[in-house]
Parts: sequence; C-alpha cells; structure tokens
Amino acid sequence: MFKEFTEIYHFIDEFKENDLKNLDKKISFIYRNYKKIVDINMLKKLQNFCTKNNRKFYLANNIKLAIFLNLDGAYIPSYNHDLRHNNYSLKKKFKIIGSAHNHKQIRIKEKQNVQKILLSPVFKMTNKKHMGIYRFLYLKNLTEKKIIALGGINYKNIKKLRMINCSSFASISLINNMHRHK
Repeated sequence: MFKEFTEIYHFIDEFKENDLKNLDKKISFIYRNYKKIVDINMLKKLQNFCTKNNRKFYLANNIKLAIFLNLDGAYIPSYNHDLRHNNYSLKKKFKIIGSAHNHKQIRIKEKQNVQKILLSPVFKMTNKKHMGIYRFLYLKNLTEKKIIALGGINYKNIKKLRMINCSSFASISLINNMHRHK
C-alpha cells in the first residue's frame, strides 16, 4: 500500500504488540505519552520489539531518556523550543525529528538541529485549521531539512502526497485504521 513512501511514522500512546506487529515494516514508531509517568520497563519492551522487527523507535519530548535508552532518536513537538540538547553528545545513528506548523517554528526546529521536520496539519482534521497542499509546498521550500507530511492524512487524500512528491508521512488515525481493517 505504501510502496512509494520511503519513511512512515506512527504516533503511539501505548505499546500494544498485537496491533503493531502486523503493520507495514516501513513504519517507525514515535512514542508520545505526555500525561502519564514514564514507564521505563514498557519503553524497554517497545525498544526490544522494534529491534527484533527492524523498526526505528523515537521517544517524544525526552531526549535525555532517549539517549540513555539508546533509542534511534527523539521527537521534539512544535511547542518545545528548548535548545539544551544541542550540547549533548549524540551517537551518529541518533536522529532528532521535530514538528512545526509555520515558518517561525521551522526556524526554531532548525536551531534545534533536527534532521527532519514534520509539517502539520496538511489536511483538514476535525475542528482544526489545516494548511493545505499549497501552503505545505511553500513552507517545505523554506528549509533544507527533510519534510514529512503530518495531519489529516487518510486513504482519500494520500494520493495528493504522491502528486507533490512527498516521500514521507506521519499519522495516527490512518495507521490505526489500517490494522483494524486487516
């Protein structure tokens, strides 16, 4: 289904092995759990699962812990403007990705030295403004960083990503719905 996409990211809030093991092998996981206390044992189980299944695993909003656990990388949400991690010693394979919604946030992510920027929301989502394809393309051209589409992506509009040569995307609901329909 996703042959032409080189990278796919899936945001998860909990580790449900049965739901994750049947997903396309290209899918990397971004674990985000902003409200609960971090469960280190669960993170280690998820890391082990990802290692066994040759998947990338990123931890949201906690770069120190991602480094400590030797994960593939970390994800910095758009609201996080912290630059302290620029002083950390990172392994070569460790990647930092971040999200942005506008030009100002793209510049912040560049200062945070992210390798990739998730630009969102591209498509309409319930009760939220979206940027649409033209604004997405405009913002994409403002940076040299690799851009990943995020927000409102579904079976109907994924074709639009193909038309604009967007080779990567991130999703929550599309991928959740995928494993339910198998």
